[in-house]
Amino acid sequence: MAADHHSIDERTNLTSSNKFELLLFRLGAAPGNDDSHELYGINVFKIREIMTMPSITPIAGSSEHVLGAVDIRGQIIPVIDLPKLMGCNPTRGLNILLVTEFARSTQAFAVEEVDDIVRLEWNQVLSAESSAGGSTVTSIARIDGNTGDSRLALVVDVEQVLRDVFPAQHPSVDPAEVGSTLTVKRGAKILAADDSGFARKLIEQSLTALGTEYVMTKTGQEAWDTLDRIASEAQQEGLRTRDKIALVLTDLEMPEMDGFMLTRLIKGDERTRDIPVIIHSSLTGTANETHVKNAGATGYVAKFQAGDLASAIRQALAG
Repeated sequence: MAADHHSIDERTNLTSSNKFELLLFRLGAAPGNDDSHELYGINVFKIREIMTMPSITPIAGSSEHVLGAVDIRGQIIPVIDLPKLMGCNPTRGLNILLVTEFARSTQAFAVEEVDDIVRLEWNQVLSAESSAGGSTVTSIARIDGNTGDSRLALVVDVEQVLRDVFPAQHPSVDPAEVGSTLTVKRGAKILAADDSGFARKLIEQSLTALGTEYVMTKTGQEAWDTLDRIASEAQQEGLRTRDKIALVLTDLEMPEMDGFMLTRLIKGDERTRDIPVIIHSSLTGTANETHVKNAGATGYVAKFQAGDLASAIRQALAG
């Protein structure tokens, strides 16, 4: 089964309307309930291909959550036992392999079955921060709309998954990577938005190493509400908003409002349009970079290399 269920161009155009496509899949029986096979989801942009489970070669000394590796057209790819990591029991077997590309890496997730691909608005996705989803779930999607009886899907925090499975490859930020401290106007801060707890931790470590104050938010909507409030305060004080917010750093995939829409709001408001915006995302590729430019962002940097992020921030502030 190919991942290009719809055309890439059509999917990419969804970004102009705060929409996206979510691949729904099942991992098996939920903990403590053998009759419940919950829905999980991952952004289709992260999926390279979907295939029937091939032969897997075990890897000696690998993580308990790694089943082994597969050879796909000459590329050796590690296979992560996603049900085990999420605490599920695949009573129907591990039948499907999701080959994914994000955060500068390629890996495969073993899952029980694929359910569907659905098109959603980001306002149908709510943060799971205060829910019982755990650190490996960023948000909860209302599949059938914003109604009380909608089916729900748990959106996997794939960045946290990679950190849990391959911790040595995802260390804390080394201050030496980011270089010298930033020169930011006194009293100004960086406003950052990311729905992944692990990503926020790395961003906070990077900004701290750069010696700059920051405001951290978890969704695009929260970031915009915060910026709107600060802009109003600045007007009352006879200041520019940029005197208070030197730069906005935003993820792309976030509950309620994505980074594309946040960028358009910032660039469409005369109070905030002069603030540089850097999009910091695990979604890579020329299509996304083109839409970043069309949305008016100052720069685009792929997750996660602290040195690259620091360089992008310096360049944007110098512009």
